[in-house]
Amino acid sequence: MSDDFELDIGDLERRMDGAIASLRTEFASLRTGRASASMLEPVMVDAYGQRTPINQVGTVNVPESRMVTINVWDKSLVGKVEKAIRESGLGINPQLNGTIIMLPIPELNEERRRDLTKVAGQYAESARVAIRNIRRDGMDQIRKAKSANLSEDDQKFWEAEVQDLTDRMIGAVDSQLETKQAEIMQV
Repeated sequence: MSDDFELDIGDLERRMDGAIASLRTEFASLRTGRASASMLEPVMVDAYGQRTPINQVGTVNVPESRMVTINVWDKSLVGKVEKAIRESGLGINPQLNGTIIMLPIPELNEERRRDLTKVAGQYAESARVAIRNIRRDGMDQIRKAKSANLSEDDQKFWEAEVQDLTDRMIGAVDSQLETKQAEIMQV
């Protein structure tokens, strides 16, 4: 191999790991019929003149397997938190009890489970696209180096390295999708 070109595979791997971490975050927000504080992470409340995560306006607890509670610190924000949850698309109907908002998690029916597996599939496809875009960046770097006197053998070596990394990362996405879909379909 030539000494004047060294592709930073570590950088590509870090960027691909970022896509997988993002996928895990999106999967955590998908409801599986069990209560989880992470399902409220994407919900933002209009508080103090800006969009604020729910966990910054109250304490989120999971007292039982099918219930999430939010103890809102500022009484004036209870209505805004309730409105944010209703408009979030989580399909949960909040119940008020003073400054505590209770979120009973309803049982998922078969149709809703199938819809959630489709959403999980869309999240996984977005992660695959992000990984392929990072692969394309790596391949572009190799092509630029080839035009700057990188040998054909070196080019093929680096392309194989990038493709191997891409295949492993897409395999990880597929594995996580399979696990999440099984979790969603579990009754």
